[in-house]
Amino acid sequence: MSWTRSLLPILTVVAAIVAVWYLSAVALNMPWERDQAARAGTEVAFLDRVAGTLAQDRPVLPAPHQVVAEIWKTTAEQKITSKRSLVYHGWITLSATLLGFVFGTALGMLLAVGIVHSRAMDLSIMPWVIASQTIPILALAPMIIVVLNAVGLKGLIPKALISTYLSFFPVVVGMVKGLRSPDRIQLDLMRTWSASGTQTFWKLRWPASTPYLFASLKIAAAASLVGAIVGEMPTGAVAGLGARLLAGSYYGQTIQIWAALFAAAALAAALVALIGLAGRVTLTRMGFGR
Repeated sequence: MSWTRSLLPILTVVAAIVAVWYLSAVALNMPWERDQAARAGTEVAFLDRVAGTLAQDRPVLPAPHQVVAEIWKTTAEQKITSKRSLVYHGWITLSATLLGFVFGTALGMLLAVGIVHSRAMDLSIMPWVIASQTIPILALAPMIIVVLNAVGLKGLIPKALISTYLSFFPVVVGMVKGLRSPDRIQLDLMRTWSASGTQTFWKLRWPASTPYLFASLKIAAAASLVGAIVGEMPTGAVAGLGARLLAGSYYGQTIQIWAALFAAAALAAALVALIGLAGRVTLTRMGFGR
């Protein structure tokens, strides 16, 4: 069957990754097992040492089954309102992600329209848009948090603005490329029909830019999630996936860190999948998918 043929390569790659992960966990956690055996002055069989590397409470690299068990314990076995629940922390991060994504998309689209229709903005704004992404977000995030806290903005808004900073750039670049994608002959044809600038935009440039928009939105959604997580770290936040990562690093809870990382990856994958689905439906209705 066709779905079996398409699924087999994916499962093969996943199996290879899991195998390498287990081997890496054994190699990285083995020194601790050797040290414990040397301190106890006992001889431990190799297979027993291997089993020990996969069952440590604070391993250097947790095994896949430990991460899966932690995710199950902090999702299925916890109330979603509990501060031990990954669902609770994921929702805190997702709220800032979605708000920053909306802000970044709106800002990116407005800038793209201005850049395409104004040579002055193209020459003045576009270089600054590109230069803005050369500033490390880890250096910028604390400054944004401090400044906004000084003017009374706390909680969701500062994290959302950090997400906006990361997510607007791919939207600007994608939309500028899309709005400029119509050929010269198409633009000349619109002038022949005496179309106004507004009509040319809505009838030609905007439809032509839609595939580019959805492609850039996928990148923007993932970047927005990164911004929300980074925004939680310098604030000493007690909720959110960033807070879980920070708490795990403070107390050496590597299994907790990896579980939070996988939760963040699942959120990003879900957002990208939803945008991809919306893009396929929209583009099919517009005739691109036929």
